[in-house]
Amino acid sequence: MGKFEQEAKDLLTAIGGKENVTAVTHCATRMRFVLGDDKKADVKTIEAIPAVKGTFTNAGQFQVIIGNDVPIFYNDFTAVSGIEGVSKEAAKSAAKRNQNPVQRVMTTLAEIFTPLIPALIVGGLLLGLQNVLGSIQFSNLGGKTIVEVSKFWEGVNEIVSVISGAIFGFLPVGITWSVSRKMGTSQILGIVLGICLVHPSLLSAYEYAAHKAAGDIPHFILGFEKVGYQGQVIPALLAGLTLSYLEIFWRKYIPEVISMIFVPLLSLVPAVILSYAVLGPIGWWLGGLISGVVLAGLTGPVKWLFGAIFGAIYAPFVITGLHHMTNAIDLELVRTAGGTGLWPMIALSNIAQGSAVFAYYFIKRHDEREAQISLPATISAYLGVTEPALFGVNVKYVYPLVAGMSASALSGLLSAVFGVQANSIGIGGLPAILSIKPQYWAIFAIIMIVDISCYGIDIPLPQNWIFNENRGRWACTRSA
Repeated sequence: MGKFEQEAKDLLTAIGGKENVTAVTHCATRMRFVLGDDKKADVKTIEAIPAVKGTFTNAGQFQVIIGNDVPIFYNDFTAVSGIEGVSKEAAKSAAKRNQNPVQRVMTTLAEIFTPLIPALIVGGLLLGLQNVLGSIQFSNLGGKTIVEVSKFWEGVNEIVSVISGAIFGFLPVGITWSVSRKMGTSQILGIVLGICLVHPSLLSAYEYAAHKAAGDIPHFILGFEKVGYQGQVIPALLAGLTLSYLEIFWRKYIPEVISMIFVPLLSLVPAVILSYAVLGPIGWWLGGLISGVVLAGLTGPVKWLFGAIFGAIYAPFVITGLHHMTNAIDLELVRTAGGTGLWPMIALSNIAQGSAVFAYYFIKRHDEREAQISLPATISAYLGVTEPALFGVNVKYVYPLVAGMSASALSGLLSAVFGVQANSIGIGGLPAILSIKPQYWAIFAIIMIVDISCYGIDIPLPQNWIFNENRGRWACTRSA
């Protein structure tokens, strides 16, 4: 008998039986189901199963939190149910039938940007190191920077600048590759298209403004500007999607016997020309417009209000999946403004939601089941991944979610008022300070302390709030 055989049988019954399961897979801590009818899942019964630490629905998938034993539970579940598991990609594809158009767009953006995040994190951290080595003048070094007094660190800085420059300068290559991967088209064509967008024969995007002011922008013989798109997000995204849709189109109509020649040719060449002539300029303009609007919010006369609102709504954005669109905005801000003020607020929201869960853990620490859910969720949120905290505790009990949003609103306000900036996207949560520009380290550290300290006020709960076991959430017993 498997370790979780009985619990697996109970879950199968409570989820609506085998006939209600369209697809099933698992990630590091959760079982992921695509159900024929979500309403058939008896959530209360499922969450009473000893091995289950919580449930939530996201991106069209009904997810059951198991913990680190999820691979064992998954094997027992597939054995007792007779349901053959599928890959994560197949489960995501099946789940799209349960999503509305907005959710599908957000899911697509998430699946395009998620593979790029490790490189972006490294790039952001290395940019921070570059600032420490080459931009800060230290009084104990006679008012000089580290690279000015040390050949060793000058050499380190040179290597670091090559890596960070490659990550952000050649970002379009990663985006067009990721789009091709997501769309199921030829990934090598996506890579080639990305290289065409940053080809060394083109005028660099970083030099465009100076050349435009001088009136000497080079042009192709066909008439459009001979300009690259280094560090650009939206032009690369539009170009990658165009290439993929062209390839999908030609596959339908070109006979297989000659498809190896003509599908790549008729997909790549038009995509490159369209990128230079139409998609690049449109994407450049659109990216500048979006980053301009956000930058105006971050630096304008009511930046405190912008920071408070963004801080408050970021956690709900994560719940709905809309938070993935901030990756593109962050990168556009880095390109146009030399840094992003959104990422610090995102990191502070992670900390706020993690602190809310930790406060809940402190209250319920003698309840072994609740402690097993809330403490790991706290650690995860403090390291920048808030889904376990949000779906395992905060959304379920409401009050911690509101408390986290309140603290995040306050810290977002402070971050905007003091103009805190990050070099780029980086590690979230507490380690996010490594991605912050060094001149803002002190104030960001203070804001983090404020962010965490809010729970000395918010929790323990006000006396008129109690935990209603029947309703499964915090409830107000009388008017405040």
